[in-house]
Amino acid sequence: MSTPDSQHDSRHDSRHDEKDGDRSVGRRRPRTRVVALVGLLVVLALAGGVSYYASASPDGLNKVAEDHGFASTAKDSPTRHSPFADYGVRGITDGRVSTAVAGVAGVAIVLALGTGVALAVRRRDRRAASDGRR
Repeated sequence: MSTPDSQHDSRHDSRHDEKDGDRSVGRRRPRTRVVALVGLLVVLALAGGVSYYASASPDGLNKVAEDHGFASTAKDSPTRHSPFADYGVRGITDGRVSTAVAGVAGVAIVLALGTGVALAVRRRDRRAASDGRR
């Protein structure tokens, strides 16, 4: 038998239990910034540290050109004088450091470009929404 007070208490407890149940499970979602930071650190470690251990063998196109005898007809890339040509950084003579710096720089450049595009698209969407054009 329930009284109005006990029904109120029961409903209150039920909501409270659900709320506490969510907390008691202990599955708090990680914050987006934490996930992004951990992901960035992993990518930088891979680009800066593990990239040194990449295969020194020629890439697929060069291997096919060598195997079929037309490697001598290859032309130099127009970007051969760029700061990051051949997976290295011009001016750094240590191959290991050069590859690591090139990897980290590549991650930073791609991250900057991606962030810029994402911000531009978000800004455009906000303007369109505020103008009522969606």
